[in-house]
Amino acid sequence: MSDLSVSSTPTPEFGSKDEQPNGSLWLSIKKAVSRFSDWFVIQSNAVKFLLIAVALMIPATGLYSAVLWQKQAAVAEQVRAMASADGIAAFDTTQPVVFGTGSVLSFLQSNPVDRITVIYKPLMWNVSERFILVSSGGKQYAYYPSDMETKIFADKAVSAPWSGKLSFIPRADLNASSLELLEKLDQGFAGARPQSEKDAWKAGVSGVLSAALTLGLLGFLAFQLKGQFKSLKFIEPAQVSGSLTDLVGMDDIKGEVAQIKDQYMRRAEYAEYGINKPFNVMFSGPAGTGKTKLASYLAKELNLPILFHSAVNLETGYVGGGANTLSRIVAMAKRRKRCIVFLDEAQDLFMKRGGHRKFDDDTQNMLLAVLDGVRTKSDAEIIWIVASNFNSEQMQMDEAMLRRFQMKVDFRLPNREERLAIIQHYLSQRAEKVLPDLDLRHLVEITEGRSPADLETIVNQAGITAVQAGIMIGADTLMQAAERVMVGNVNTNTTKERERDRRVIAIHEWGHFLVDFEAERKKAGGNWDQVLAEMKTIKISLKANPRNNALGFVFHKQGANLLKTKSDIEHDVRVLLGGMANEELFFGEEGTTNGAHNDITRVTKLLHHAVGEMGMYRKTRLNFGALANDGHGSKSLDEETRSIMEAQSERLYGETKAMLGRLKPLTEHLAGKLMDAGEMSLREALHEIRSFEAACYTFNSKVGLQPAA
Repeated sequence: MSDLSVSSTPTPEFGSKDEQPNGSLWLSIKKAVSRFSDWFVIQSNAVKFLLIAVALMIPATGLYSAVLWQKQAAVAEQVRAMASADGIAAFDTTQPVVFGTGSVLSFLQSNPVDRITVIYKPLMWNVSERFILVSSGGKQYAYYPSDMETKIFADKAVSAPWSGKLSFIPRADLNASSLELLEKLDQGFAGARPQSEKDAWKAGVSGVLSAALTLGLLGFLAFQLKGQFKSLKFIEPAQVSGSLTDLVGMDDIKGEVAQIKDQYMRRAEYAEYGINKPFNVMFSGPAGTGKTKLASYLAKELNLPILFHSAVNLETGYVGGGANTLSRIVAMAKRRKRCIVFLDEAQDLFMKRGGHRKFDDDTQNMLLAVLDGVRTKSDAEIIWIVASNFNSEQMQMDEAMLRRFQMKVDFRLPNREERLAIIQHYLSQRAEKVLPDLDLRHLVEITEGRSPADLETIVNQAGITAVQAGIMIGADTLMQAAERVMVGNVNTNTTKERERDRRVIAIHEWGHFLVDFEAERKKAGGNWDQVLAEMKTIKISLKANPRNNALGFVFHKQGANLLKTKSDIEHDVRVLLGGMANEELFFGEEGTTNGAHNDITRVTKLLHHAVGEMGMYRKTRLNFGALANDGHGSKSLDEETRSIMEAQSERLYGETKAMLGRLKPLTEHLAGKLMDAGEMSLREALHEIRSFEAACYTFNSKVGLQPAA
């Protein structure tokens, strides 16, 4: 019931920055964890297993890479420590070089040493390659120590007797002959490289793999959560502005919702009386009456998170698609244990099963099972609210689905007092820009049959018009906004330079108006003030209306009568036929246009309703249209119904044409005035009629019109 809320604070859009009050880091973390949990619970077992495996590989590869780098750093530090020793000698190429046997430490302990030359080359930022040449007995013994030997060698070099004979030479400083010798040593030690060198590439690859897995997992989760955030997301009660007590009007509906709250809050007491928990609720009624917002208000009253989802998204077009989506919603709801799931626009789910679309039946069967399951004690306490614009008078509801709902709330359009309160409420939100002491009675009358959402749109449109014109919101601004919302965007360019079309349209629209005018004047007994108050017409215009492809229109308010008598239906038919009848009077039968297409279509539907469904003009009262809806009959008209409809249409058209024939001079006068002005209000039209009649007493007497008051 967002359209009826007194709270002026707008509800934040789902996913907006306003969702995080006070920018709390802890709240943000909790919400992120909750969103991830909702996403994780609706995934298949394969996706869950893959996600867990990748999550475990990230720290494993990172840890492995860190260990290797640590080992390499330790070895590099040892080499740097060795390189800091005093004494640097040249590489002696005069002595022969042979491969040493055993370990280099054993050789140093058992043989006299003349000189120890360490030739090294950096491999990475913390890893080096090293050859050790031990000069002894006129030969140089070549060793390629392992990591362990290098560590021990570095430790003993501090206090060993041969520590003063150490010298370090970078490989890059060697001459060509020395490099040629070392290349032969490289071939000889090809299979004996130290583990640090072998681990160098492993550490790099492991680090890159860990980073790639981390970035890939974060990107995958961000993409998945973004999609899930838009389609399936629970709204916390703190994010909902307004409450049930802030609603304007609709006390009967608020009472129903209060009952739902009472049964949920005191479900243990109700259970003692054998009353089931009201966890399945059906909202039904016209669009724009606030079903969605009322559900959010209920969630706030009960302090429960709520999931909004359109049932239209369940129509995937393939078998099992909608059912799978429902399964994911149920999984998310069960994780929350206590929550509200709101399915909007669910009228297709209420229709009888057994249609031609198998995927629709699967979705309905799944919903039936879900609505049964949430009532068990072992299951989660979930309130399912299913909202629709379903009209049980025109469509038959599936009985199994109907039985699943413990409570049904029927929404309706606001009455006169409620419309006034709603309009005043929306105007109060911008009170500084509204003229004082506005008379809203006329606006309330013309919005008969309009929803609270329409009323809000009218006030908003009035505000837009006022801003653009640089004025305050007044009665005229509101009426212009009402015309814009209820009729649509109109223009004069379509018929501006087409004089013939403008005349045809003027004659046509005055035909509608004068038929209605004559009936209202007869009921008012010549009281012009009563005619002004009772007539539905607000404005007659030659402006084109793209919304219904009309080249002109009569702007009128809805009737206040909910029940239509036979006389009312006949009057509506006459008014609709007045346009074409006037065209025939002025331009002949050959001059009638297709501008009456919408009128004839509505006349056909009205007469079919009267004859085929209500049994009017028949000896018996039978609704043959119901047989077609049940699938037991044909949708085509039977000959008797067609014959009666044609006869009544011909009779009513003849009566309309005869009445307008008497008013032909008046129509000619009014058409000229309308073509000059472009549009005329009801007050202006009645003024022109009274002025014309006052100047034409002879005409009044001749055609039988009542004399002007």
